[in-house]
Amino acid sequence: MTALPPGPHLLLDATLPDGSRADLRIADGRIAQIAPAPAGRERPEPGPGRAVLDGALLLPALVDGHAHLDKTFLGAPWQPHRATGGLREQIASERTLRREVAAHTPVADRAEALARRMAALGTGFVRSHVDVDPDTGLDHLHAVLEARERVRELIDVQLVAFPQSGVVAEPGVADLLDAALREGAELIGGLDPFGFDNDVDGQLDVIFGLAERHGAGIDIHLHDGGEVGAVQLRAIAERTAALGLGGKVAVSHAYCLGQLAGTELTRTASALASAGVAVMTNGPARTMPPVKLLHELGVLVFAGSDNIRDAWWPYGTGDMLERTTVIGLQGELMTDQELLLAAELATGHAARALGVEEYGIAVGRPANLVAVAAGSVPEAVAAHPERLLVLHRGRTVLDRVNGLAQ
Repeated sequence: MTALPPGPHLLLDATLPDGSRADLRIADGRIAQIAPAPAGRERPEPGPGRAVLDGALLLPALVDGHAHLDKTFLGAPWQPHRATGGLREQIASERTLRREVAAHTPVADRAEALARRMAALGTGFVRSHVDVDPDTGLDHLHAVLEARERVRELIDVQLVAFPQSGVVAEPGVADLLDAALREGAELIGGLDPFGFDNDVDGQLDVIFGLAERHGAGIDIHLHDGGEVGAVQLRAIAERTAALGLGGKVAVSHAYCLGQLAGTELTRTASALASAGVAVMTNGPARTMPPVKLLHELGVLVFAGSDNIRDAWWPYGTGDMLERTTVIGLQGELMTDQELLLAAELATGHAARALGVEEYGIAVGRPANLVAVAAGSVPEAVAAHPERLLVLHRGRTVLDRVNGLAQ
């Protein structure tokens, strides 16, 4: 791992998210000063240790709330997508394919390739689910831990032990999840307690029991739709409230919220908001939760990439601004205020969901920053802007302003 070069100690003429123009001073990896850019000032001269942004938008580092670093085929030869008939068949197909790919491109190398791409696009924090099942044991966890160490100066990686084969449906998974939490995973995951395990209480007993024992967070994949999914969401909310885990529990996808309406939707959303259970979406067609309504009802909604170029999905770039565009289009978020909400899904909301401390653009905060070729936050969501400067703890990940790139 090569140490990153120091970043510029002066960022001049940046547009902040509130629309104001400012100069920032960076010292010891933190924002030391924010001052208004002088009105009518001639363009500052570029030079060593300074980046002249010419009004480019400066955002806090982007946050990817849901990825699968161990699954990606990035860094390996292109793999044609293999269509299957359902979830269990897809899982079986993935097992075969991942053995074939791993034979020539190890998991750690592919995870590193994706993490580096994310970092260059301005993502400073990512939550990655990592398969833990009888087929892989803890191999994927160890591989992604290795990749995390390789990229620790570029991006912060948070790991979820993810039971891709179910929790009670496969003997020994509970013990593997327990071991994963001892060996470096920060959260425990779940998968469709009813639809996959056919045992809601059995799966949730294991997940919440392990979380309580290890002081870990929880992030459960829930694809089950309609009332079946809603019942599970309310069960998750009830357990979260009972154990005082508000702010440490998330449900990923929650497709059922995109299929409910009226009092059933309000009842379920209110339970999530009251318990402090967050909801992650990657913007799927037809089943995306109603982001704006959930936000208005007090639910913390955040965004993630989900699958990127793997056995499940041949698409994906790792660009979280692109992901906010997808979510905005699916959710018909059109006004500037709605586009600001879309941006929050990959910035402030996601940082809260992941428990990122000292986040944002303020004096004293770590200089985790990305400058993009846009004049406002709504434009950044809508326009697919180029990344001009990326800093992680004040060090240079990418600098196109001064012609440098990692």
